[in-house]
Amino acid sequence: MEIFITGGTGFVGRYLIDRLLERGDKVVCLSRNKEHAQSVLPAAVEVIEANPVIPGDWQSRPSQCDAVVNLAGEPVFDGFWTKGQKRKIRRSRLSSTFNIIESLEGCNHPLTLINASAVGYYGEGGPSALPETSQPGDGFLARLACEWEHTAMQGESENVRVVMVRIGIVLSGEGGALPRMIKPFHMGFGGMLGHGRQYFPWIHIHDLVESIFFALENPDLKGPVNASVPTPPTQKEFTQQLAQKLEKAAWFHVPGFALKMILGERADALLQSQRVVPNVLKANGFRFKYEELDEALADLL
Repeated sequence: MEIFITGGTGFVGRYLIDRLLERGDKVVCLSRNKEHAQSVLPAAVEVIEANPVIPGDWQSRPSQCDAVVNLAGEPVFDGFWTKGQKRKIRRSRLSSTFNIIESLEGCNHPLTLINASAVGYYGEGGPSALPETSQPGDGFLARLACEWEHTAMQGESENVRVVMVRIGIVLSGEGGALPRMIKPFHMGFGGMLGHGRQYFPWIHIHDLVESIFFALENPDLKGPVNASVPTPPTQKEFTQQLAQKLEKAAWFHVPGFALKMILGERADALLQSQRVVPNVLKANGFRFKYEELDEALADLL
């Protein structure tokens, strides 16, 4: 397959590209900085320099491929959520997705669009299981995910199949949430966030990439797909297992109100409970390699 990717220089994108090349696929990566992209990606990757937020000549390329994987988006946890930062986060996702959709208009051959989304779609879910059919929540991340998915679905047509992958908290040894979670333990401040009863919908980077492959190759999949383990632990359970693997104490506790004082509105993403269940993947025969947290941490640490 020939696959067009945005966000390919991020830690998920780099892992995905490596695996695609291993499979023998051809990869075309859109990057705002060609020199940087070529320095971090394998030489076999075709790099196009352009900003996906801005329409341009690059839009002629996606429809020439067999699939598009859109991972573009400003990091959510870099900086406080000021009005300006929120606009930047929102524009980086909605405008880039709209431009990709526009580039696929009139596509005359079967093409799959895998568009990133997030479990933040569900907002505060409490103890209830959250399959793909669940209603969206409230708050900045939930509203953003709704808009993002709505924009992506505008690309669905006779030839274009759209899959929105609602990504959980990705665990990887080389980026994402895990290194940030480990750091406080090494400083002696590892511990629970909030009351600890909130569910923690994680997924190993290997299984996330495999779920993307699964969506690419399974023509029956379309619409929202949860990408997180079937039985997520609570935040307290996750913290205890992480501390055990690191052989560190988990004595520190950051109350919810203190976390909100430190992080502001961003704290909601850490305190909300999301018992996400991947019903679509399971119903279609997907098998997780790292379904248990103990095995995932053993592999990554």
